[in-house]
Amino acid sequence: MDEAAEWLRQARRVVVFTGAGVSAESGIPTFREAQTGLWARYDAQQLATPEAFAADPDLVWGWYEWRRAAVVRASPNAAHVAVADIERHKAGTTVVTQNVDDLHERAGSREPVHLHGSLFAPRCAGCHAAFAPPGELPTEAAPRCELCASPVRPGVVWFGEALPAEALERAVQVAYECDVLLTIGTSGLVYPAAEIPLVAKRSGGKVIQINPAATPLDEESDVNLRGKAAEVLPALVERAFS
Repeated sequence: MDEAAEWLRQARRVVVFTGAGVSAESGIPTFREAQTGLWARYDAQQLATPEAFAADPDLVWGWYEWRRAAVVRASPNAAHVAVADIERHKAGTTVVTQNVDDLHERAGSREPVHLHGSLFAPRCAGCHAAFAPPGELPTEAAPRCELCASPVRPGVVWFGEALPAEALERAVQVAYECDVLLTIGTSGLVYPAAEIPLVAKRSGGKVIQINPAATPLDEESDVNLRGKAAEVLPALVERAFS
């Protein structure tokens, strides 16, 4: 912890790379957890494809609205707040997240890079025009685009789709340039996002991993801090900046 805190204190450019484990501590189910209630009979991975949306837009839209409603009810946890604290202490910090929720923004983070899109950025499936997200209450049927009448789709990356080019390029750039990269609550299994910490490592940056269990990134990390993000990250931030 002391060594990691010193690296963070001395760093000029920091990347905070977060995964599902961070939001799970706010009560948001990870993608691969069993579904509940109305959605218990569906396989999440079967719903998260362009083919599923083409076959039944209302079904897929409704499932993502169920997920978005869960996010709306949730609150940022201490890890999200600690990430925003790092940004306040280090102006050269960029948050890169695999999460599709808005908890980083609600905790005070500035323009996090969403590698897998966002539940709060739906767009037309036909002409790709942006669509204002619905209110707090979920809508069951997929809206129609006012420009071309195509169904509006969730603004997330599905299986078989490429990551948003601009977001990926930005993530690679800041990882290449950083002094320290914190990888928090990610399994290190989902590619190409899992390459981001490796970019930092190969370009000479220090990689600090915070995770309750071992991951494939253990061997690549300079320091592995075991524990929940909402406990370990605030302690690291306090030690670095107090």
